[in-house]
Amino acid sequence: MAVKIYNVVAIVSSDPFLQGEAVREFVRTVPNDPQRIDFDGETAKLADVLDEVRSPSMFGGLRVAVVRDANDFITKFREQLEDYCAAPSDAGILVLRCDSLPKTQRIYKAIDKIGKIIDVAPPKQFELQNWIIVRAKSHHQAQITPDAARSLAEMIGADLGKLDSELGKLALQTTTGRIEAQHVLSVVVFQREQQMWDMTDQLTAAKPDEAVRRWRHLVQTDPSSEFRAVTWLALWVEKAARALSLRKMRVPSSEIAKELKIWPAQNVDRLIATAERVGETRLLAAVDQLVELDRSIKSSGTDVAASVERFLATIVKKA
Repeated sequence: MAVKIYNVVAIVSSDPFLQGEAVREFVRTVPNDPQRIDFDGETAKLADVLDEVRSPSMFGGLRVAVVRDANDFITKFREQLEDYCAAPSDAGILVLRCDSLPKTQRIYKAIDKIGKIIDVAPPKQFELQNWIIVRAKSHHQAQITPDAARSLAEMIGADLGKLDSELGKLALQTTTGRIEAQHVLSVVVFQREQQMWDMTDQLTAAKPDEAVRRWRHLVQTDPSSEFRAVTWLALWVEKAARALSLRKMRVPSSEIAKELKIWPAQNVDRLIATAERVGETRLLAAVDQLVELDRSIKSSGTDVAASVERFLATIVKKA
């Protein structure tokens, strides 16, 4: 049975991961080894995109021109795209990746008439656990227990790309093909703590701007970071103060690294240099500041993210 070829396809989803999955799945259905070309919808020119679609492939298969972030592209070239849908080229396929495409718009009706619209809705929060279970089995050949799937959903949320990435790592690490709740906790928690360590390491390098950037990313991807940041920063301040004290006592860097569990060992000298820049008085004051911040978090509606950001931005002078 011959496969029906659609000359114009719109893939609609509010989730970028699902968009990408749907594009790959669609391209796999195109016969004769299609040649895929990707464009950025914010910068792509209509003429360039349509030239690709209209040009026969030298290898015999169809050309598939995929426009990412196609909402802006459609807005800029709406009438021309409607005209193209009225007489599309048979030499290739135009694929538009959209966040949304209202059915009331003429471009929707034009594509629906001669092409195909693939609408992929992301799972709702209460559906995440089942999505994880199905995804683990279908794409990673692993069985994940309901408790483990629920833990993963609670830790990561509805970031499907991140969820899929974590499932891939967990599937590789299990020797039985079965992912348990303790596997999720050990792997995901370790990664989050590593991200927090990376943030404080930027303070060690006297790069407060980079520390702030990483903090903002942490808050966006893991809101629970707000409740761990004060502890991590207090540990960093105490370690910096202790390193400074040991250096004044002429303790070798290698011994300081061993006592304070600093790795790699060469970070000792960077930490001491930063501690000297901050100063002993400021480090001691910073401990009190963090204690007060921790108290206010527990007793009032303090904006934790903003408070931590201010601390990161001011504790160390730029290198």
